Amino acid sequence: MSLLARPLRAAVCTVLVLSGCVTAGPAAAGEPGCAHGRALRYVVTFDRGTTEAAARAEIEDACGAATVYYPQIAVAVATSGDPGFGGRIGLDRAFSAQAERLAAQRVTDVKPQPARATLPATDPAKVPSADLSGQQWDMRMIGAGDGSAGRRDVVVGVLDSGIDPNHPDLSGALDRSDSAGCLTGAPDRSPSAWAPTTSVHGTHVAGIIAAADDGRGVTGVAPGVRVASVKVIDDRGYADPEAAVCGLMWAAARHMRVTNSSYFVNPWTLSCIRGSDRGVVHEVLARAVEYSTSAGTLNVAAATNEAVDLTPSARSGSGGAGTGCEALPAGLRDVVAVSAVGADRVKAGYSSYGLGVIDITAPGGETGECVLSTVPGGYAPLCGTSMAAPHVTGVLALLASASEKAGPRQLRRTLEARATPMPCPADYDLTGDGLQDAYCAGYEGYNGFYGHGMVAMPAPAAVPGGQPDQAR
Repeated sequence: MSLLARPLRAAVCTVLVLSGCVTAGPAAAGEPGCAHGRALRYVVTFDRGTTEAAARAEIEDACGAATVYYPQIAVAVATSGDPGFGGRIGLDRAFSAQAERLAAQRVTDVKPQPARATLPATDPAKVPSADLSGQQWDMRMIGAGDGSAGRRDVVVGVLDSGIDPNHPDLSGALDRSDSAGCLTGAPDRSPSAWAPTTSVHGTHVAGIIAAADDGRGVTGVAPGVRVASVKVIDDRGYADPEAAVCGLMWAAARHMRVTNSSYFVNPWTLSCIRGSDRGVVHEVLARAVEYSTSAGTLNVAAATNEAVDLTPSARSGSGGAGTGCEALPAGLRDVVAVSAVGADRVKAGYSSYGLGVIDITAPGGETGECVLSTVPGGYAPLCGTSMAAPHVTGVLALLASASEKAGPRQLRRTLEARATPMPCPADYDLTGDGLQDAYCAGYEGYNGFYGHGMVAMPAPAAVPGGQPDQAR
């Protein structure tokens, strides 16, 4: 849960112009009337156009310390040991995922989730060298594996738990200069901040996108492109809103063409009934996604494995949806949301869905036939919408390789136009009990299970003309 024992010091914002953030020092320790307990992180929203100095002053007056401020979206990350910090700022403007989890533990008497075991360092010489492409049913399903390759100047941000820098299928693709850790809400470019520590998840996702086509192990959808490790998932599996905002803003500042978010931001389970605190989470994510899209980055996200009917998320400034199941960032309009199918090309039982949310579908696997990809030390199969999303991200990376001028909207239009339409199933009774396990709304060309259909590999010159759109 990473609850902090003492106030965080200001993060160093490496190369201000590139990171797009402004850092600030901690508030004076002797502020009168301020309690000094366990220091927790908060995301705080401000009116558009608020200066860094004004934001810092307001945070300090409320007994907090500004860690980083993103002026482009008027969102700050702050820390405070005073339980009244959120109330002073305004509960409709400040939110702490750490405080939310701590309060839930107190109410339910649930023990904090323990940290996972630390991953051993990968020895490239011990990684199996056998060709495993014959086991990649997922690549055959979307038409990958035909020798298509992307360009090295196309960088994909993998917003996840970190990418193994020593895996032989990924070491040549990893863009270390664009990698950063975002767990504090401010980008940290040191390798220890972005390398995986307890989770194989990010390495698996990266392999689906860009594993080398070298005749050994597995091959990704877009070998030849580079991947940046942007760590937003902590050692207990949490993706807090401040980390996701940092990841999105970092990717935009580094001019990454595409990002992959195989997670959902929430300290709770999926929020099927939202309150004002969830409105803050919606607002900061919506601002970050909208800004990154305007800066030229297209964001792809997994639909989640909650098997729920998702509600489309409103744009920033709206307060978000009042009811329904909102998955962030997948539900946001500018994000390409991906559902998962099994080897039978039917929506996987775990995959969330929703008309107006799901844009496209891709292989995610089902129990017994998961998606094989890279993990620290070798290869392993995993199932989930987390695996489906990077197939789409890889195809977008190839489309970006075909046209260096194509912006997010043009890439998205081409992706959707090339998808193979998939109708709603006539019968979706996975358990065989005579009842439908989910209801698919829509028609063959666009529906809540599959969006525009199955992702398909680009044809030569798939982005004709390479004309820039308004987002580039």
